[in-house]
Amino acid sequence: MRARGGEFLAGEEEAAMISLASEYTDGKGRHAKGWLFFDAECGFCTRTAKWLAPILGRRGFAVAPLQDARVGALLGMTREELLRELRFLHADGTQHGGADAVLAVAREVWWMHPVVWLAKLPGMMAAMHEGYRRVAAQRSCAANDCSVAQNLPR
Repeated sequence: MRARGGEFLAGEEEAAMISLASEYTDGKGRHAKGWLFFDAECGFCTRTAKWLAPILGRRGFAVAPLQDARVGALLGMTREELLRELRFLHADGTQHGGADAVLAVAREVWWMHPVVWLAKLPGMMAAMHEGYRRVAAQRSCAANDCSVAQNLPR
């Protein structure tokens, strides 16, 4: 994902970023191995996405905001469904959300593999899902009234 002045670009400048064709391309027309979709209205999510973008980019993955209308069409989800959790989409169409998305990202980055190993311990995936839900419920939205955050289970 391209950034200017600390802000992620959206709209027309990102028009070429997501293709609804079977092959996903980034802003430079390269084929991405997959996408990490984040909530651009969440400061924590945006900072994390900015940190992960170069790490994932070196591995052939791209990062984009969930708010892009094409993402909803690509994933077959409504805006409300999209904004409930982070999404990770592989080029083969496999997608993960929430804690499963975190785990999918960890599988792609060698130094994050301890997270994958921990997830294999009995009860750890349930703990990871609960931890993710708690963090997601506490995230702040840029809008004054975030109906998605209010509807998340606490």
